[in-house]
Amino acid sequence: MKHKTNLQVIRESPRMVEKALLVGIQHIDESTEHTWDMLDELTELTDTLGVGVIGRIIAKVTKPTPKFLTGSGKAEEIIAHARDVNADVVIFDDSLSPAQQRNWESLSTDIAIIDRQEVILDIFGQRAKTREAELQIALARARYDLPRLKRRWTHLHRQRGAAGGHGMRGEGEQQLEVDARLVRRRIARLETQLSDVRKKREVQRRKRMKRPVPNCAIVGYTNAGKSSLLNALTGADVLAEDKLFATLDPTIRRIVLPNQQELLLSDTVGFIRKLPHGLIEAFKATLEEAALADFLIEVIDINSPAIDEHHQTTCEVLDELGGGGKTRIMVFNKIDALTDEFRLGQLSRRFENAVFISARGGDGLDRLQNRLADELGRFLDLTRLTVPVARYDIVALLHRSSQVFEEIMDESGDYIHLKAAVPAQTLNAVKEFITDMPRS
Repeated sequence: MKHKTNLQVIRESPRMVEKALLVGIQHIDESTEHTWDMLDELTELTDTLGVGVIGRIIAKVTKPTPKFLTGSGKAEEIIAHARDVNADVVIFDDSLSPAQQRNWESLSTDIAIIDRQEVILDIFGQRAKTREAELQIALARARYDLPRLKRRWTHLHRQRGAAGGHGMRGEGEQQLEVDARLVRRRIARLETQLSDVRKKREVQRRKRMKRPVPNCAIVGYTNAGKSSLLNALTGADVLAEDKLFATLDPTIRRIVLPNQQELLLSDTVGFIRKLPHGLIEAFKATLEEAALADFLIEVIDINSPAIDEHHQTTCEVLDELGGGGKTRIMVFNKIDALTDEFRLGQLSRRFENAVFISARGGDGLDRLQNRLADELGRFLDLTRLTVPVARYDIVALLHRSSQVFEEIMDESGDYIHLKAAVPAQTLNAVKEFITDMPRS
């Protein structure tokens, strides 16, 4: 019978792991306040996974070591503390290399050792709903587990090391090679399946892009209220829980703005600090909604003590996705829960063009909708068109997709002259009726 990794045990029998000791790594260039803030976030992640936190400690690291990340003495101290508080899992806020994870497990023996990345992977696994998200998670997990397979065979060395270790080491290595080959095959199979799903998704995206309706993606830090905002603006019923990563799969809904112009709104997966590059890569197809949008709404929880870091994380992820240069409307959410009366004024002065709202209470949503209408007018092409009365479908299309500033019937009654700000997607559909395209 094969020995299961600690993570496999956690996944298959989550009740077996109930008490977690969290370890924050304070690097030389980081403040204690920052490290505790990151531990607060790791606590939320651990709670979301369904594992209770019974202790939190900080390990100061002047220079990371290849063996444990911390020094050997600190490592022994952490494990001793984990035993004192009866923890059955130690979770590190920093990522551990496969070798470091094996070294910690050798030191801890009966206490599971995982890191922030592994916690996020498991949360993503629980939250995935669509076929694409499930495949993305399975692929990311397989790639993460492949270099860590060796730890499932360390028990062979301990079991018979004194009675001829060479033979058992060979057996373990042979089985390791078999397992590695199986995982590589699984990775190849998942890549093929995911490629097929993405091709279908790309076809759907191209069809949507042909429909001349501008698109705006809602982005921001996890649990900032993006899904609540989508629901409030569109009347959708997207899951909006007060939990990290409540939304993984993109949701697209249509909204009609006060000027009667239509806009597609896309909800996206929340960003988070220390989000591993592999997970960003895995979710690129999903996150492309942000990169391909005409402009963005960045939602920020006004009550968060780490607003600047959350904003920076959002900028970094958008840069990696190729959407960092897009026009962005900053929206501070959850003003209904604001307890600091001076905070709103301070942020209003710092972010002069931001919109302050409560997605759940409705405060400020009218101002946001007007901003959306104004923003569409800024990036659309100002165009003059002459449309035959018999083609009023074109006039209707312009009203749906564009900002129409002028509509005049000529004296003959045969033609309608229009002046409108037209999105790029619509220009091709109406090009035969364009008479002039001034830029002002």
